[in-house]
Amino acid sequence: MTKSIAPPTVAERRSTRELAKVAASGWLGTAMEFMDFQLYSLAAAIVFNKIFFPDVSPVIGLIAAMATYGVGYVARLAGGIYFGRMGDRLGRKKVLVITIALMGLSTTLIGVLPTYAMIGIWAPILLVALRLAQGFGAGAEIAGATVMLAEFAPVRRRGLIASLVCLGTNSGTLAASALWAILVAVLSEEQLLSWGWRIPFLGSLLILVFALWIRRSLKESPVFEQREDVVDGVALSRKEAVAAHEGTLEKALHQRKGKAFLIALALRFGQAGNSGLVQTFLVGYLATVLLMDKTVGTTAIMYGSIIGFATIPLVGILGDRYGRRPLYLALTAATAVFAIPMILMITSGNTVLATVAMIVGLNLGVLSLFSMESVTMAEFFGARTRFTQLALAKEIGGILATAIGPLLAATLTAVTSHWWPLAAMLIGYSLITLVAALVGPEVRGRDLVRLEDAV
Repeated sequence: MTKSIAPPTVAERRSTRELAKVAASGWLGTAMEFMDFQLYSLAAAIVFNKIFFPDVSPVIGLIAAMATYGVGYVARLAGGIYFGRMGDRLGRKKVLVITIALMGLSTTLIGVLPTYAMIGIWAPILLVALRLAQGFGAGAEIAGATVMLAEFAPVRRRGLIASLVCLGTNSGTLAASALWAILVAVLSEEQLLSWGWRIPFLGSLLILVFALWIRRSLKESPVFEQREDVVDGVALSRKEAVAAHEGTLEKALHQRKGKAFLIALALRFGQAGNSGLVQTFLVGYLATVLLMDKTVGTTAIMYGSIIGFATIPLVGILGDRYGRRPLYLALTAATAVFAIPMILMITSGNTVLATVAMIVGLNLGVLSLFSMESVTMAEFFGARTRFTQLALAKEIGGILATAIGPLLAATLTAVTSHWWPLAAMLIGYSLITLVAALVGPEVRGRDLVRLEDAV
């Protein structure tokens, strides 16, 4: 079911300088997005249950902290719809400047929030409000960066170039994990709870300033400029496009939507669900339930992220060479098989085994699938609605898997007092993506200027 790679179109001929600038922009923006979210998720797992929810039991506090982590994904969906439509109609660049500013400012303000001890119930309320604002901006950030990189990339290196978005997310995860690993190792618990937790959030302001400086100098996506339905930099409305009566445009407008979106959404489940469990829940589970040292989880994520700098581009290269479907099938099957051994290693109480399990799980079930997801989703959707559909697939998948997953895992482990729900969730997420890869088409090398979806 593989397809031959289409020859380069006019829109795919890029200067090295332009491509490098877009790559740097995508890397920085997604690094900031994931640093912001990883800072929050680790804080939720390690200290927020004590700072913002101190009057409940440790298990209930962890559930409450994970719930505030999850509400950001609801805001991400709203942001994905709003900014996705803007990006498809007015261009990719404008959206990317707005989203990174909103996201970065919200994260910085979390660092100056008063705690529950200072203002009572208003502390978690303000935390949720900033989490919502952060999520609203982040809802289109990674989708926009993915679209820009895929639309700028040479067709035969699209998987590799698009994987730079994942390297950005990996950089953000690494930076956040390294910061928290240093903080929990150097500071006493009293120092960490009183002022130390604020340092990572305030430090994100530096990345925001640099990323904004780069993004303001970007050119618009050449694919957007080459679209048949774009006139003077603005996409025609459906009514205007129908009136144009152009063949390929009319075909795209009358294509029944939904099939490509549902397949892409299912492809998203494996990566999103595994990410929520490995990068968020298990970090807190190791410290709160298994009573292991707090540095074990953060250090494992840090080492796994370092290894990911090799894993991510390698998977991108393999996807360019062998196609998207074979890589998806192999990675999801391997993740499902590894799920039970992984959880047994983590719950063994052995620090080395737990660390190895987290590192392998992160690279196999999260980062590798993320590398494939970035290019595959962009190729699944037509140029007219690519930004919107990609953002929605990512964010709906994020709500159903990444956001609800840690909360569900916390609840199930509290009720059952056993590890099996965690393994079952990892297997379930992976099998959903495996089935989607089996029924979906091979989209490697698809012409991204085409307005209709792949199926």
